[in-house]
Amino acid sequence: MIILGIYVGIFVASYFIIGKLVSAARGSDYTSLKTVTFGDESTVRPNRWAGIISVLTIFLLWAMFTGSSLIPRFLHAPGPFEGETSFTYTVSANGQTDDATVTAIVHDREEDPDLPEIDPGDGIAKNDIIKVAQWRNQLVQFDRNDEVKRADGAEIIAINGQMVSPGDEVQVNGGSVTISDKGTPNFEPSRGWQMEPLYLPSPEAVVERTWKVANEGFRGTSLFGHLGWSLFRVIAGFVCGAIVGIPLGYAMGLSDWFRGWFDPIVEFMRPVPPLALIPLVIIWAGIGEAGKIILLFLAALWIMAIAARSGVSGVKISKVHAAYSLGASKWQIMRHVIIPNSLPEIFTGARVAMGVCWGTVVAAELVAAEKGAGMMIMVASKFQNTDIVLLGIILIGVIGFGIDMLMRAAERMLVPWKGKG
Repeated sequence: MIILGIYVGIFVASYFIIGKLVSAARGSDYTSLKTVTFGDESTVRPNRWAGIISVLTIFLLWAMFTGSSLIPRFLHAPGPFEGETSFTYTVSANGQTDDATVTAIVHDREEDPDLPEIDPGDGIAKNDIIKVAQWRNQLVQFDRNDEVKRADGAEIIAINGQMVSPGDEVQVNGGSVTISDKGTPNFEPSRGWQMEPLYLPSPEAVVERTWKVANEGFRGTSLFGHLGWSLFRVIAGFVCGAIVGIPLGYAMGLSDWFRGWFDPIVEFMRPVPPLALIPLVIIWAGIGEAGKIILLFLAALWIMAIAARSGVSGVKISKVHAAYSLGASKWQIMRHVIIPNSLPEIFTGARVAMGVCWGTVVAAELVAAEKGAGMMIMVASKFQNTDIVLLGIILIGVIGFGIDMLMRAAERMLVPWKGKG
């Protein structure tokens, strides 16, 4: 909720600030007052400043909540407690009570400090010292050096003067103490707002790991080799799906018989997620490359068929009538009217299908793959190498974004009439 609040705050602030600056720069001429023409997507363009600020905001939040050295320390979210703290417990045994102090040394997870000697003090309860790593907790065996043990009836009745019973929690300097069901105090240092590196490593840690994997490879294959195998599977599955799906969509859009025959099949398979087909594809084609490409083929097939069918169905009948009136043949109508007017829908479907295939290949590589981005993520997660998991996710997102940009560029070049009536 804290991260979401900061994100929303930056969004709102940047929206109004950039809006004011743009309005001041444009002035109040007629063009600046024109409204968006809905129905013509070419009138809407991404705001470049919004895109830059959005990316920087994500990076800033990531750095803030991981204590990154790439940003000033005053921007860091409150981190976990580190250093020395203490709390006092009160022991009751055989009608006697006594106080003792527990000194806690909270250290970085990568360190293992030596504990200094402490004065045990007088009385039936003796002072203790413990060490605990950040984001961890430590049970305090309070009777370890006491004169009266728990077996003799010793029990803790108060922490820092506050009466407690099993299950109670007391806030102390630098953390909290919880009394377990057996009456043992459990010290947990304050976690702060930052994320533990196990769950979210800092940006520089991911960059360092990226450089290491790029130079040394991962499980015998280079980083580009893993990404290349994933990209090959995606392209092969997508091309096969497009080769079959587009003609199928055209047939469904032009023939009532084909529409009636294939529409139930397409509409039945369309909502089935590709991941649900993994067990069936493994049974049919095994766990090799053929099975992965078949799965991606099925992921793209129905999307491309529906896109082509929608493109054909969306052709204005007035254009067809105009072509007939000019003496065009059926092939000429297909070549010069139906195909050009259906291409925008097909390109939109291709972008969607490529995105689905790119997401599906990662899941397909989780099953018995020796190479690929999905395999990297799976293996890294088993050994809790979160930096490699993040590396894989970032590269998958960047490549997916790059593929979408290339397809948009191809669409602008091959279908320049899109959105122009």
